[in-house]
Amino acid sequence: MSQNNTQLFSEAFGTSPELLAQAPGRLEVLGNHTDYNEGFVLSTAVNCTTQISFRKIEGETCQVSSPFMNDGIREFKLSGIAEPAEGKDWTNYIRGTIVALQKRGHELGAFQALVTSDVPLSAGMSSSASLEMALVTGLDELYGLGLSNKEKAIIGQACENNYIGANTGLMDQLTSLSGEEGQLVISEYRDITVNHTPLPTELALVVLNSHVAHDLSLEYNERREQCENAVATLQKFHPEITALRDVSLELLLSHKNDLAENDFKRALHVVGENTRVAQAQEFLKNADFASFGQLLFDSHQSSMDNFENSCPELDTLVEIAKASPLCLGARLSGGGFGGISIHLVKSSDAEQYANEAALVYRNKSGKEIQTIICQAAQGALTKKV
Repeated sequence: MSQNNTQLFSEAFGTSPELLAQAPGRLEVLGNHTDYNEGFVLSTAVNCTTQISFRKIEGETCQVSSPFMNDGIREFKLSGIAEPAEGKDWTNYIRGTIVALQKRGHELGAFQALVTSDVPLSAGMSSSASLEMALVTGLDELYGLGLSNKEKAIIGQACENNYIGANTGLMDQLTSLSGEEGQLVISEYRDITVNHTPLPTELALVVLNSHVAHDLSLEYNERREQCENAVATLQKFHPEITALRDVSLELLLSHKNDLAENDFKRALHVVGENTRVAQAQEFLKNADFASFGQLLFDSHQSSMDNFENSCPELDTLVEIAKASPLCLGARLSGGGFGGISIHLVKSSDAEQYANEAALVYRNKSGKEIQTIICQAAQGALTKKV
């Protein structure tokens, strides 16, 4: 864990921190927009993290700072944060997480906190969930709250849903908490359970960041509503259905004419993603990496055609992947509408592929992209300083 964060804390506050917490960003490998539909996701925590150093202080006024925001030390009272700060204020993720803890009866004292991160912002690697989980993991340790990973994830989701205004699911938070080095996370969102399966050492995930920033609130909420509309219509014929998780492709197709066009298309994407998550586990078990990679291509095509959460830049990156003999599969990852694409390659080809893809994209678009070769990493943890 980084010493730089604790040094910056000392420089900002003139004293030493007590505790350092960190939580990683994540990659959604398959299972796009399935979590809030009670479905299945294949994901991984990655070796990009948010780190927060803490110190308890007297009173009820918290002091937080981040050198990346360049806005000095921000202060707020624990009793005065029921409503978010105006605008796109980064401290709302901190305030909202605290409010979610307070609403669940957890008592917190004031603290100082210094935040650093190398998770790309607005890119689809869950920089916000990484911040929330580093915060709640640190506060859990600092105040002895005794929270389970499930509780921590729900608190982060409550911040997103009720404070930020994005009706996201639990996948981002749960993956950030549950990651293990060298392992993919298999999660489901009815009972909220987590398992792991190895990411074969022969494979690597290359992230290509389009630098198209996305604000998911409007589009995300609209897509979620369309999925819920599809469920409501299907329940008229099949009352046992409570979420798109319960819907097979055959059943969905049989009711195509009963559903509004966009509701059907959104449901088709989600049902397909649940199927692809199940297929991926079998392909990985059998070391059928070509078929596993094809699932990523199929997923992106469904994002383009059915969920309509891609963008021209991401589509270009996936086309570059299809044309490269080094790439096994590629797709957008995360909410979409910008951000990153992930590219499955052999580990031995990762650096060459990243360089070649960036060059081809520059020649096609005249724009630069960020490339990151990601490793499956450990989830959130703390360290006494």
